[in-house]
Formats: sequence, C-alpha cells, structure tokens
Amino acid sequence: MRFMDRADAGRRLAGKLTHLKDRRPIVLALPRGGVAVGFEIAQVLAAPLDIVLVRKIGVPWQPELALGAVSDGAGAETFIDPELARELRLPERYVEEETARQVAEIERRRKIYRAGRPPLEIKDCTAIVVDDGIATGATMRVALRAVRRRAPARLVLAVPVAPSDTLAELGKETDEAICLDREPMLGAIGFYYDDFHQVSDAEVIDLLSRAERQTVSRMERGAR
Repeated sequence: MRFMDRADAGRRLAGKLTHLKDRRPIVLALPRGGVAVGFEIAQVLAAPLDIVLVRKIGVPWQPELALGAVSDGAGAETFIDPELARELRLPERYVEEETARQVAEIERRRKIYRAGRPPLEIKDCTAIVVDDGIATGATMRVALRAVRRRAPARLVLAVPVAPSDTLAELGKETDEAICLDREPMLGAIGFYYDDFHQVSDAEVIDLLSRAERQTVSRMERGAR
C-alpha cells in the first residue's frame, strides 16, 4: 500500500476509526510526522488533537536505528533495548548522555509546540496514539506507556504502516491496534509515501493551532 502523503494516510486511517467517534476520542500524535496524520483523523472524528512528546535514542553510528526512547512529563518513561545495547557494547555513559540530549530536545519542542498550553486531560477518554509509521517500535512503546499512565478509558494505536511482528508486540500495550498495511519485513517508512518530506516545526505549530480553533468552534456551537 502506498500513500500520496501523510494527509492521505490520515484520511484513510480515519476511515478505520469511525467506530470510536462516540467514545470521547482524543487524538495524540507523535511529532513531527505523526501530527500531519493525526490532524486528518481528528477532523473526521471531530476530536481534539494533542501531542505525545517522545524522542528516539539512536545508535551513535546509525542514528535511525533505535536503541530506545524517552518520553516527556513527570516520571518520564524510558525504554532501552537491553539485547541491542549488549550486542553493540555501547558504554553506559553514551546512553546517559544521549538520553539527556533527547530530553532537552523534548523540552524545546514542548515550549514551542504547546506555547504554555497544558496537555489535554485524557482520563476516562479514548486516547488514539498516532504516528506516520513504525519501524522498530521503541518510540511508540514509550509513547503508549506514557499515555497509559494518564488513565484513558481506552488506549488505541493507529498507524498507516508497521512491521507485523512489532505491531503484535505493541498490541499488548493497547486495547486496540489499527494498521492499514502490516508488513512482514518493513524497510524505510518513507518507501510507502510518494511525499515523505521532513515536517517542520512551523507545520506542526500550524496544524495544532488549526485543530485547537476547530475544537473551540465545536464547543461553542454545542453550547448554543
């Protein structure tokens, strides 16, 4: 399966999530690419859109290979793949320093993306965690655990494409996992998109602002 771009993937994914429309859904997207997918889902479900701030901890000579990941917030969730760390013989100091660097990047993004706004309250709601694709699953695993700690009534994973074995493992962290294309052997996520440009901070800020305005407008109409 190929997608024109992240918006196309989001619209197609939203079609598989309409059964959640009346279950108080809140879309939680992983920046940056996941926000473009999540925005489309939020439109179809008439749901608020927020972000989950998670950063990959990469291998020094191959940054795209995830050694683990770390999340934002009090009692930040951290996951390090112990088998990979042993296999690569990475020094503990590197893991500590790289984790600290990614926490700093999370803080930078939190300031510019949220602009002082607190995270949406998701307790007793249906939390739909979205990204533009999954490779190793380390980042998404941390995101799901961080969201689960916030006590949603239902935790749903939604992605356009993911490796079937990784999706099966992540499914254990969720109440429901929706994926349009489950691949036995997944290459680069960008292979499944005609347009997979690097999403900018400005695009993320714009999408979040548009989603917030639409949520406020829906609330105002409902109050009349």
